[in-house]
Amino acid sequence: MEIIQTCVRGRCPAFFPLTPMLSSSGLSPVSTLLSLKPKASPPRRLFSNTCTRALLENNTSVATKAVELEDDDMSLTIKKRALEISSDLKGTSIFLVGINSSYKSSLGRILADALRYYYFDSDSLVEEAAGGKMSAIAFVEKDEEGYLASETEVLKQLSSMGRLVVCAGNGAVKSTTNLALLRHGISIWVDVPLDLVAREISEDRIQFSASDMPRCGSSSEVQAQVIALYNSAEGGYNTADVVVSLQSECADVASQLGRCDVETVSAEDLCLTVLKGIERLVRAKKMMEEAGRPF
Repeated sequence: MEIIQTCVRGRCPAFFPLTPMLSSSGLSPVSTLLSLKPKASPPRRLFSNTCTRALLENNTSVATKAVELEDDDMSLTIKKRALEISSDLKGTSIFLVGINSSYKSSLGRILADALRYYYFDSDSLVEEAAGGKMSAIAFVEKDEEGYLASETEVLKQLSSMGRLVVCAGNGAVKSTTNLALLRHGISIWVDVPLDLVAREISEDRIQFSASDMPRCGSSSEVQAQVIALYNSAEGGYNTADVVVSLQSECADVASQLGRCDVETVSAEDLCLTVLKGIERLVRAKKMMEEAGRPF
């Protein structure tokens, strides 16, 4: 598995002291309004236009700043919660399981950034090792068992390390060997509505791994294959230490606001729920360790 040696070995040994992994995204440029030479008009009309433009600019600026402040508040809340549990977490890796979706991958990156962990997608590592997506698909068609063995090898190497957030593919929950490897860390089931996943696939917003790639193109066929894929892995999903459900998050919002669309729930919302779940696990483990100590 040369791809693992290239991407992981030497860069992220277990419990390696990491420097902060802060995103490099900057603020989007602010548009500047150019002053246009006004046509001859009565002073009263010119004053009215100037005030209107100033009011519009001010309202737009206030609205933009409000959104930015809200995003900053959420980011700070996530980082504060992550900081509170990081010492007790002791570098334990986190594995995200569940059917692939944009929520799952976004959650993984946000969580890794908050905990100052490295982020990896196990499916991508396997596909890169095979020579790319198309080569990986050909590999599956020619030797599916060999491809599944490659998935296990990648998971074995990742599970031997610390301070990782791993977005694990469906193969991670389909064998007892892989499920045992997940026990080296904390597993999180990211449960997303299947119709949402099918729509993301149909719109090319996400792609499945080579081993799970849908073979048909119509929306109804894709949805049927997504359901079949989910059913085949649900037993493995249920072994996860923490479950975070998009529908449950939406229900919580609806209880406060009266209504909620699942797509209004953000990956940041899910991240906060995951961190709370991890905190409960860490606290329970700590209590058990203290109870087992001799007096």
